[in-house]
Amino acid sequence: MKNLQSTTALSSGYSMPWLGLGVYKVQEGQEVIDSVKAAISHGYRSIDTAALYGNEEGVGQAVRESGVPREDLFITTKVWNSDQGYDSTLAAFEKSINKLGMDYVDLYLVHWPVMGKYKDTWRALEKLQKDGKVRSIGVSNFQVHHLEDLMKDAQVKPAVNQVELHPLLSQIELREYCKSQGIQVEAWAPLAQGHLLDNEVLADIGAKYGKSIVQVILRWDIQSGIVTIPKSVKEHRIIENADIFDFELMPADMEQINGLNQNHRFGGDPDNVNF
Repeated sequence: MKNLQSTTALSSGYSMPWLGLGVYKVQEGQEVIDSVKAAISHGYRSIDTAALYGNEEGVGQAVRESGVPREDLFITTKVWNSDQGYDSTLAAFEKSINKLGMDYVDLYLVHWPVMGKYKDTWRALEKLQKDGKVRSIGVSNFQVHHLEDLMKDAQVKPAVNQVELHPLLSQIELREYCKSQGIQVEAWAPLAQGHLLDNEVLADIGAKYGKSIVQVILRWDIQSGIVTIPKSVKEHRIIENADIFDFELMPADMEQINGLNQNHRFGGDPDNVNF
């Protein structure tokens, strides 16, 4: 974990950067193009989008204009709930890959565990991986019981489980289960949608290292073995978010941050989402 190009090995045999740029709610067009190009120019190599976000075209354009070879980047997108099912997932992927303007994506995720559909969706992802259109396949917002159910019939284990995860929702049980199964955990909303930016515990820890609350949280992520994808459209924030590789949180500070957990979600509950 020395710099922005530092990676974790996935069960698929590919590697994934520890820190990337998320583009949820980043507007299609110039806003997403500018933010992705800024991130890549400052050393980011991982970009996370989704069909739902409506900005895959801009992400693809930014990648082409970045000057960085496609093979040096790690691009994630996701199949949305209304497209789940075997044939509909394959069709949705074709739409996504055409919008991105790419030959393959590095990681394709099932966005939410839509009951009665996610197993057929997963079979489609397995085919896409087998056909070389996707290098790694994974899930998002899956709880332990969803993973157990999926893997009863799966030929390929998910390489990644991307979930809401931050110091107020540290997902210990899920993380331990994923670790035991060789599934890499990735955090969305790592900054708790801004709800931690005035937290005194995090501010005090940051002061010791000359770092911001945001930098402390993101450092806690990667030191905990969690891939993280903070979102920003401001270039100075994109740079600041990545400035976490020149310090290490002491064990006592890690414990203090772990102690902030309240099992509090700001996003949807995977067991109670109205799909």
